[in-house]
Amino acid sequence: MVKISLRRLYSRRHILNLGTSAITALTVVSLGQLPALSWLIYPFKDLQTAKGSNRRFSVTGKQSLRQRARAKGLIYGALPHVDSPVFDPNPMMKSVFAREFGLMVTGFYWDVVQPSPNRFNFTEIDYFAKFAAANNMLMRGHPLVWSNSLPAWLKDTLNRQNVKQILTSHIETVVKRYAGKMHSWDVVNEAIDIGPRPDNLTKNIWVDLLGPDYIKLAFEITARADPKALLVYNETNLEHKESQQVAVLKLLTQLKAQGTPIHALGIQSHLSGDLDYKNIPKFRKFLRNVAKLGLKIMITELDVIDRDLPTDPELRDRLIAGVYEDYLTTVLAEPAVIAIINWGFTDRHTWIPGYAPRKDGSDVRPLPFDRDLRPKLAWNAIARAIDRSPRR
Repeated sequence: MVKISLRRLYSRRHILNLGTSAITALTVVSLGQLPALSWLIYPFKDLQTAKGSNRRFSVTGKQSLRQRARAKGLIYGALPHVDSPVFDPNPMMKSVFAREFGLMVTGFYWDVVQPSPNRFNFTEIDYFAKFAAANNMLMRGHPLVWSNSLPAWLKDTLNRQNVKQILTSHIETVVKRYAGKMHSWDVVNEAIDIGPRPDNLTKNIWVDLLGPDYIKLAFEITARADPKALLVYNETNLEHKESQQVAVLKLLTQLKAQGTPIHALGIQSHLSGDLDYKNIPKFRKFLRNVAKLGLKIMITELDVIDRDLPTDPELRDRLIAGVYEDYLTTVLAEPAVIAIINWGFTDRHTWIPGYAPRKDGSDVRPLPFDRDLRPKLAWNAIARAIDRSPRR
């Protein structure tokens, strides 16, 4: 196998604004007929308060997260976050992934799959597609159209005369190869950027050469190439940034009005360990408004960034688990949410150290399995949120 570095996954993320306080959810209250969260923000200097939390994250039964999700009509998945030369010879890694996850995410970054104008490279994707099929797992492709991870040849070649033909050829070649085998595609990724343009679209090569309709065009090409797959628009910063919610809802509304074959919204959910959820009712309203458009919702890149959380791993794991449980309790109250997908699954392989390393130099702990593939409290928290969610 040819090894493909996943460092590009690090470069594709914006640094989240991390503060100095932590959030612990204490109770679930009613907001109309839908659950919302009541939050208490406490300073980290009050460690005795944090350690004295009586939340035990106890779980009943021995089912895997994959089994628990399936019992509720949900999909639980993850990005492996490793190359096949790392994944393939590790029987424990393969065993844990196949047991716990019902969906596998595979990267379709343009600079990897089409490194030169006349050459495509599907080595990594083919390996993981074979693994997913052998283990009765769904497959998900991410992303087809994005402003990052573009090869130099593409940026040097594109112009107004050839851009539509090159975009169409790339999407058709990639998507047709896996048509009928994919659960979903992230067709367009991170097209919203508040500020630089009056329409709040990200200023990139696609909008510069094709205009705003490049988004609709990408969905139409993908739908023709793989008519059975779920087609997703994927976006970041939706959990806490109201201006982002407004802009994305406007975009989705326009796409639906234009008859665009879009089926779901992907919410990345790179959560901060001390994120302020005081505006959670607005987020719940946003989820409901997306659902009213007839769209499904997928939590596509879930992890908890622990840069500013305490050094003590036991306390840190408890705080991280609290964020997982409370966030998932909120989103799973919305029936349109059909999938939970972690961005990585073991702390040994994660994008976070590349952008938000811990100030104390200790290892990050953002995912449900530790560096030795042992389940953490985050695993319990995810299980509890799934078990308590309404059945789809």
